[in-house]
Amino acid sequence: MKRLALIAAGLLTATSAYALPQDGDRVYTADQNSNTVSVIDPVKNETLGQIKLGDPRPNVLSPLYKGQVNVHGLGFSPDHKTVVAVSTVTNSVTFIDTATNTVKGTAYIGRNPHEAFFTPDGREVWSTVRGEDHLAVIDPTTFKEIGQIKTTSGPGMTIFSKDGKLAFVANSFNPQVDVIDVATKKIIKQIKVVSPFSPFIQVTPDGSEAWMTHKDVGKVTRIDTKTLEVKGVIDSGPISNHLAFGMSGGKTLAYVTIGGQNVVKVYTLDDEAKLAATIPVGALPHGIWASGDGSRVYVGLENGDGVDVIDAESNKAVAHMAIGQAPQALVYVPGAAPAGADTENLTPLRKSLQNLTLNLKAPEGGMGAGQVVARNLGLIDIIEVSVSKLKPDTAYSVFMDGAAEPVAAFKTNEKGAAMASATGPVRSIVKPDAAARSGKLRVVEGEAAKATDAAALSGG
Repeated sequence: MKRLALIAAGLLTATSAYALPQDGDRVYTADQNSNTVSVIDPVKNETLGQIKLGDPRPNVLSPLYKGQVNVHGLGFSPDHKTVVAVSTVTNSVTFIDTATNTVKGTAYIGRNPHEAFFTPDGREVWSTVRGEDHLAVIDPTTFKEIGQIKTTSGPGMTIFSKDGKLAFVANSFNPQVDVIDVATKKIIKQIKVVSPFSPFIQVTPDGSEAWMTHKDVGKVTRIDTKTLEVKGVIDSGPISNHLAFGMSGGKTLAYVTIGGQNVVKVYTLDDEAKLAATIPVGALPHGIWASGDGSRVYVGLENGDGVDVIDAESNKAVAHMAIGQAPQALVYVPGAAPAGADTENLTPLRKSLQNLTLNLKAPEGGMGAGQVVARNLGLIDIIEVSVSKLKPDTAYSVFMDGAAEPVAAFKTNEKGAAMASATGPVRSIVKPDAAARSGKLRVVEGEAAKATDAAALSGG
């Protein structure tokens, strides 16, 4: 009630700081580990429940399993009546009715799709097939693949220009953007960019630029949508994931999730972008999307299993909701649900599945940083590790204090970054002595590393 009173007072002064989402708006997250789509009411800042597309790990390892695996990407139709969810392991695009929270149909396409979006006229869905070299064109009424659009190998995400005439396709393995003429479905230009790994691309509200993140090198590229040339590059920070555009002080600002620092960085859209704010959020921010009026920005927390809400006027986090496990993409869909459809066909959130996130730091004088998240799934645990700024092309092992054997291992890429996961009975591995109860983890260099070796990273 106090919140409603503050909102009413704000409306009397006509300040945008108190602008709110509207009834029927929804926020959706693609929860990769629980294989669900979480549904949030942004008016109440409340998680209504989940759309179950599959079972949580490790149940998916059964040869008889029939559900979706790695629910990862999200898009929605121009009329806001359909959400599409991409599952990367089962090579599927699932069509969800926003009014009833039910699955309308599923299209099975090529290897390792990543993101899918409707064309501006709503007649087709274009899904990037990241494990191959094309976009899959899907009929949203029959849920069948009806064609393919040739691209550079490894397309990661497609976004359309404001007039609907061009499509910009970011790439996950090559440092370029393919520009496609929507009418002919042909590449008309290839734009060179600074990195081969670009997981997300978005067009500014006025349509003048396309902004894209480079997760591997921590940068953001700006492309002029008229000249089809790179306008600038921003050094944003480690694990730059997704971005969105909000409204603050009457100006459009760019909000970029920086997973390696647990912050959202806010940039101006000046010819030379300036850092306007750095907003602390939960563990490993990933997906992000703004409300219809840009007054709120919603941030999915991959390691935090939640969503943080940013008030764009003050550029501060003002609310938090628990959701499914390991959210990846996040979208805000205005007017998605009719009145009275709050929890229809939704599965309640399993609040018993808690996680523990630890930040990893290098010893004094060392380089590197990272996070480890441990999720309890009943009889077993899942450990997920993300690190940056370690030695390139180098093997590391992760030890818990009190354990002689590593709980996870990984090898960094050429940039010194890595992400890895392991499944097992972590709690039974660790001996119940004083060291084990400290809850500390250590990252040690080497394939044959020992628990007593010097740590490259540690945390607890």
